Amino acid sequence: MRAVLQRVSRAAVEVDGREVGAIPDGGLLVLVAIAATDGPEEIAWMAAKIAQTRIFADESGKMNRSLLEAGRGALLVSQFTLYADVRKGRRPSFVGAAPGDVASPRFERLVEAVRAQGVHPVATGVFGADMQVSLCNDGPVTLVLDTP
Repeated sequence: MRAVLQRVSRAAVEVDGREVGAIPDGGLLVLVAIAATDGPEEIAWMAAKIAQTRIFADESGKMNRSLLEAGRGALLVSQFTLYADVRKGRRPSFVGAAPGDVASPRFERLVEAVRAQGVHPVATGVFGADMQVSLCNDGPVTLVLDTP
């Protein structure tokens, strides 16, 4: 599993001109790609990292507080293109990404696992939809996480 965590002051996702998920008070926008080999261990690991990575400033201005400690929400958006391989040729290959029928239920399990970590609110896009994601990157602070 690969995830891009972006600390944001606000983020939203639209499908067909309608907002389907948002964190207007800020937190993390998390773009997620699921690999065919991802299972319960990878889901649990990623959920804990999303909730507990210290990416928010403390009273001294140091990145020393987690999403949970900051009391912020998360917007999770599926994005298989994070597994694009462009080393050969000009067209990206997505063989590293799980097919939709495998990735969709695993993405939903990740969303539930993030909620189980205590993150609130947790919003999402629509799996497989053509989405328009808007955000205001705070910092900017962006981290790329790959499961072990």
